[in-house]
Amino acid sequence: MSDGLVFYMGQFAAHIPLDRRYARNHMWALHVERGWRFGFTAYAVRLLQDVYFLEWTVDPGTTLQERQSIGAIESSKAESELFAPIAGTLLHFNQQLLSDPSGINVDPYGAGWLFEISGDGAALLSPPAYVDHLKEAWAIAQRTIKGQINED
Repeated sequence: MSDGLVFYMGQFAAHIPLDRRYARNHMWALHVERGWRFGFTAYAVRLLQDVYFLEWTVDPGTTLQERQSIGAIESSKAESELFAPIAGTLLHFNQQLLSDPSGINVDPYGAGWLFEISGDGAALLSPPAYVDHLKEAWAIAQRTIKGQINED
């Protein structure tokens, strides 16, 4: 992927395409006709590793608040709630992922997209701002991974 930035998580290169914006919860956002399409960034996919379960707890047409719980995800490394990256109206989910979430693992910036929301993307980060955010997040993630979160 030559058209973007790269953030290194140790030896792993997390590619950051320049054609999208980014949420602080490690989702990318691509402007589409009716709003924004969201998916997990390479950084998030690397931390999650093999995603094997995805569940949505809200329905299309729901008005969402930023950071509202919208579902859950399970992977070989984590179980977590999923939160709306922006406020707006949920347009639809990527239905293919419900029966086979492996698209998240193999094509996070393409077929592995999660959902679309119509809303204001003003709070989304530019690619360089997201890389700056990753620098802070990676420092915390490394301590968490090593079990050293309480040491400063």
